[in-house]
Amino acid sequence: MLTGSQIRRKFLDYFVQHGHKEVHSSSLVPANDPTLLFTNAGMNQFKDVFLGLETRDYKRATTSQKCVRAGGKHNDLENVGFTNRHHTFFEMLGNFSFGDYFKKDAIAYAWELITSPEWFGIKKEKLYVTIFKGENGVPRDAEAYDLWAAQGVAKDRIFEFGARDNFWQMGDTGPCGPCSEIHYDMGPTASDQSHTDCAFGCDCGRYVEIWNLVFMQFNRVGEGERFQDKKDGVWKYPGYRFDPLPKPSIDTGAGLERLASVLQGVISNYETDLFTPLVKRAAELTGTSLKKELEREARAKSAASLRVIADHARAATFLISDGLQPDNIGRGYTLRKIIRRAVRHGTLLGQEKPFMYEMVNAVVDLMKDAYPELVENADNVASIIEKEEKRFLALLHASEDLLDDEIQRIVEDTEELRLKGRFEEVFEAQRDAALRLRKRSAVVWVEARQSFSWTDQVEFREILSMDWVDLIPTTMGLRLALPDPGKDRDFQMDYKRPKSFFLGEQAFQLFSTHGLPRDFIEDAAHDAGVFFDSEGFEWALEAEQVRSRASWKGAPPKHTTGLYEELPASTFEGYRQTRSTGCEVLAIIKNGQGSQQLSPGDEGELILDHTPFYAESGGQVGDRGWLYSDDHNTVVAEVTGSYYPIQGVRAHQVIAKQPIRIGDKVDAVVNAEIRESTMRNHTATHLLQAGLREVLGKHVKQAGSLVAPNHLRFDFSHFTSVADEELQDIEDLINKEVLRNEKVEVIENVPIDVAINEYKAMALFGEKYGDRVRVIKIGDFSTELCGGTHTKATGEIGLIKVLKEGSVSSGVRRIEAVTGEGSLHHFQKDHKLENVVASLATHSDATSPAEALKLELDKKDSEIKRLQRELDQARMKSASSTVASVTDKIKDIHGFKVLAHRVDNLERAQMRTLVDQLRDKLGSGVVVLGSANNGNVSLIVGVTKDLTQKIQAGKVIGKVAEKVGGKGGGRPDLAEAGGKDPAALDSALAEAYNVVERLLG
Repeated sequence: MLTGSQIRRKFLDYFVQHGHKEVHSSSLVPANDPTLLFTNAGMNQFKDVFLGLETRDYKRATTSQKCVRAGGKHNDLENVGFTNRHHTFFEMLGNFSFGDYFKKDAIAYAWELITSPEWFGIKKEKLYVTIFKGENGVPRDAEAYDLWAAQGVAKDRIFEFGARDNFWQMGDTGPCGPCSEIHYDMGPTASDQSHTDCAFGCDCGRYVEIWNLVFMQFNRVGEGERFQDKKDGVWKYPGYRFDPLPKPSIDTGAGLERLASVLQGVISNYETDLFTPLVKRAAELTGTSLKKELEREARAKSAASLRVIADHARAATFLISDGLQPDNIGRGYTLRKIIRRAVRHGTLLGQEKPFMYEMVNAVVDLMKDAYPELVENADNVASIIEKEEKRFLALLHASEDLLDDEIQRIVEDTEELRLKGRFEEVFEAQRDAALRLRKRSAVVWVEARQSFSWTDQVEFREILSMDWVDLIPTTMGLRLALPDPGKDRDFQMDYKRPKSFFLGEQAFQLFSTHGLPRDFIEDAAHDAGVFFDSEGFEWALEAEQVRSRASWKGAPPKHTTGLYEELPASTFEGYRQTRSTGCEVLAIIKNGQGSQQLSPGDEGELILDHTPFYAESGGQVGDRGWLYSDDHNTVVAEVTGSYYPIQGVRAHQVIAKQPIRIGDKVDAVVNAEIRESTMRNHTATHLLQAGLREVLGKHVKQAGSLVAPNHLRFDFSHFTSVADEELQDIEDLINKEVLRNEKVEVIENVPIDVAINEYKAMALFGEKYGDRVRVIKIGDFSTELCGGTHTKATGEIGLIKVLKEGSVSSGVRRIEAVTGEGSLHHFQKDHKLENVVASLATHSDATSPAEALKLELDKKDSEIKRLQRELDQARMKSASSTVASVTDKIKDIHGFKVLAHRVDNLERAQMRTLVDQLRDKLGSGVVVLGSANNGNVSLIVGVTKDLTQKIQAGKVIGKVAEKVGGKGGGRPDLAEAGGKDPAALDSALAEAYNVVERLLG
C-alpha cells in the first residue's frame, strides 16, 4: 500500500518522466494577487502564464501545491469535521500545459497514471468520467468523449453534465473552457445517506471526484451580465461570445488526500496516513481515549473534535510557516479563527490548557520530507500558536458569564412584552415587516450572495433593522420555530406560542467582538431553551466578510490596456550602467490613454525599448533621472519614477521639458547619486535580515520592505518586541560585515530549485519568482533571491545605523535604518546633542552621555515632583482655611442651605476633598465650587445624601456649567463639569443659588 508521501512522489515522477518541469509549491499567501485570500488551487502560481502576461522557459509543469480554503468565496472551514473530505489545508497535485499538449495527451496521461499497474493501478471498473454536455452557446465536448472512449472507458461510464459541474472560467471574461472529471466509486458503505444501490451522479458521498482536467480553450469576451436561471439553476451569459484561444492549455488538479483514501482503501481522508498520526497525537494531548472517541463519533455521525484538531493543526502550521500571523482582519483573522476553532474542540474534549502548540512537531515530522522549510520554523510556529491559545482560553473563561447574561436578557425581555399585553400592537408591525421581508429576501439576498454587492446588503439590513426584529429575527427563523414547519398555520396563533429568540445579529456581535465561537453560542442557547437564529447569524457573517474582503483585497486589478500588452519587454541595462543611449520611445501614455506626443509641461509615461532605469519592485523604489535628446545635451524630460504596468514592460513617469514623440531616440540617464544611495540601503537590508535571523532566530522572515534613497524600512515576523540589547547586537553584527568589505556576489540565471536547495537562498515574503532567478550572495553571511541593485562590496555602505524598532501588527515588527550619508548625518546630530548634554550634566569615561543625561533628568524630575507636592499642599491649605470664613456665603433657600464658592488653582481631586469638608460643615445642603486654572474652568457640586431625593447634583451642575460654556454630569450626590470661560465663573457661581431655587420650585 502506498503512503501519502509515496503517492505525492509518484505523481510528480510520472509527469517529470513525460517532460514536465517539477515546480515547487508557491506560498499559501498569494504573491501579487490581491484577489485571493489564500492560494487555493494549483494553477494560482501560473495565473499570469495562462493570461499571457508572463512566460516561463518551460511549457509543461507539475506541482504538489499546498492550498487553504478557509475564507472568502472558497471557504470549507465550517464543514471540516462534519464530512470525510473537507479540509482547511490540503495538497493539490497537478499537471499543466502552457500552449503545448492538449486534450489527447492530458486524458491519456491521466488514465495511464490512474489505472496502469506500474503506477496507481486503480481498477477501471471503479471509475467514471464526466464531460461537458454543452450550454450557453458552447458546444458539447465531443472530442473529450471520443478520447475517453479511445482509452477504453465504457460508454456507459462516460456521463455528461452542464456548465455548473463541467465548465471552468477564471472570471466573467478571459480564459475558460470545458472540464472533464474522474470519479471513484467508494462503495455503498461510503454513502452518507445509507444508499445501497444508487447510481453514479448521486451526491450521497459514494462517488468521489479524484481528478479534474480543465481544457482551457476559449476566451470569453464581450459585455454582458451573467445570471442564474431560476428554473434550472444554469448560469447564463447573454452578451458574451466564446472565441477559441490560439494556444489552448491544460490545468488539472487531483487532491492528494482523496487519492490517498482511494489507494489506501479507506472511506475517510482522515483515516489515511496523512492524518492518523495527527489524530492520535491530538488524542494524547487532550487526554482522550482515541478508540472511545472514534466509536462515539461513528455512532453520532457528527463532527469529530479530534479530526478538527488534526486538520487545523496542519493549516495553522503551514500558514504561520509561510509568514502569516494571527490578526483581527483579513488573512490573519482567518488564521486566528482556525486556531481558536481547534482550541474550542479541545475544550469539548475536556482540555482546558494550551495544547495546540504541541501539535506543531507532529505536523512537521509528518510533512518535513516534502516541505523541509517547516523544520527551521517549527519553534516560532509553536510559540505563536501557544500565545494565541492562552489569549483565547482566557477569553473563554472571561466571556461565559457575558453570554449567559445576554441569553437571560433575551428571555426576560420577551416575557415582559407578553406580560404587558402589547402583543396586538407589536404584531401589526411584525406582520407588515414580515411581508416586506418575504418579498425582498429571496431577491435581494440571492443577488447579494452572488455579487457581494454592499449596497444590496445594506438595503437588506435596513429592512432587518425594524423594531419587530427584536422579537422575530427572520421569516426563516419564524418558520423553523414552528412545531411542524410543513403544515399551514395561522401566523398570529403560531406567534402566540411561547418562544424566545436569540437574534442572529446579536449572537454575531458576541462572535465578532468577543471572539466566542458560534457553536459555543449555539450550545449555550440550546441549553437555555432559546431558539438560535442561524439564518440571521449567516447574514451578519456574510456582511462582515464583505467588509473583511474590502480590508485586504481592495479593487480587482484593472484590465491592462492593449497598448501595454502588445509591447515587447523592455531590455534592462541598469545592472551594468546608469546611462543608455539611443533609446527608442515605443509608446506614450497621457492621462491613461495612448498619445503620439508629450508637450513641454505635460506629465505622462514613456516606454523605451531599452533602459537603465530600475522599475519599482521587491520593495526598492524606481530610479529617477533624466532623458536627453539625441544631441546628448538637451534635457527633454525629467524622470520621476519607473514601474511595471505589466511584467517585463517598464514605464517611465516623466515631466516633459521638450516635445517628445513616438519614435524619438533619447539618452536615458539615471541619477547616479540617488541610485547609489538606494543601492547602499538595499544591500544593508540583506545584511539586516541576516543579522535578525542570527540574533533572534531562524523564524524571522521578511513581511514587507521599503528601500528608498534616504532610508530603509524592514518588516519581519517576530512575536515580541526586540530588546535594546538585541538591537545593539544586530547593529554591531551587520556593521562588522560592512567593515569586512565583503564582496557582493551576483549570480544570474539560477534555476529556482538550485537557488533554494543548494545555495540556501532566502525567498522574500510576497515576492513572485520565475523558474530562473538572480541570487545575491554576501560571503557566508547572507544569500537571497533578489532582482534589485546592490553595491559591489559591503564597505560601500559606509555604516548602518538602526533608528527605531516597533510594532506594525500582531506578530510583525518594523525596523528603520539609514546608511552612508544618512548615517553620517545622524551621527553628526548625535555629536551636537552630546555637546549639549555635556553642558548640562557631567559624566565620567565609564558613563555615556546618554546615561549621564538620564541620571540628570531623573534628578530634575524628582525635584519637580517634590515641589509640585509642596505647591499642592500649600494650595489645599489655603483653600481649606477659607472654609471657616464662608458662613456669609451660605444662603437659605426654601429651608435648604446652599453654598457657592470660588477656589482657584485647585485640581479636581482637591476640589472633591474640599466639597466633602464643606458638606460636613453644612450638615445638610448643597455645595457648588468653581476653580479657574490655566484658562479652563472646573466645577463640582455636592449634595448631602439626605437631600438627593429632592435635588440632584447632576441637574444643578448642568445649568451652572452652561454659564461658563461647558457641560457635565454625575451621581445624585456628586457631579462635575468643565468650562472654557473663566471670566464668567463669578456670575455662574452667583447664578447657582437661582438654579437651586428654580429646581426646588
